[in-house]
Amino acid sequence: MPAHDALIAAAQKARENAYAPFSNFRVGAALRAQSGRIYTGCNVENASYGLTCCAERVAIFKAVSEGERGFEAIAVVTDVDVLTPPCGACRQIIWEFCGDVPVILANLKGKVEQESSAKLLPRAFDSSFL
Repeated sequence: MPAHDALIAAAQKARENAYAPFSNFRVGAALRAQSGRIYTGCNVENASYGLTCCAERVAIFKAVSEGERGFEAIAVVTDVDVLTPPCGACRQIIWEFCGDVPVILANLKGKVEQESSAKLLPRAFDSSFL
């Protein structure tokens, strides 16, 4: 997916900063804003596991905290053979801030898949229910 090569490369680089001493499962994410800027994140674990923050949420929160509001795509990179989709919490955050965007899954061996966030989170909860 050449259109997403830069996004995947940014997620791979972000993965190198992951703090994962408990799971050793290092994840990188990269989010492309409509402005063209790419925001990255990595997973940051905590001994109190519930306080761990996933790479996808780090990237999205970083972008939102810097004033971005429109997003085009997000890439998630891990180092496993079976590509890893975002967890449920991250799927909800992606929907909240990005809507139906491409979610690119990749690993360090060059395997890449793309899925829509709507397919990853069918019947998503959003402000229309409030």
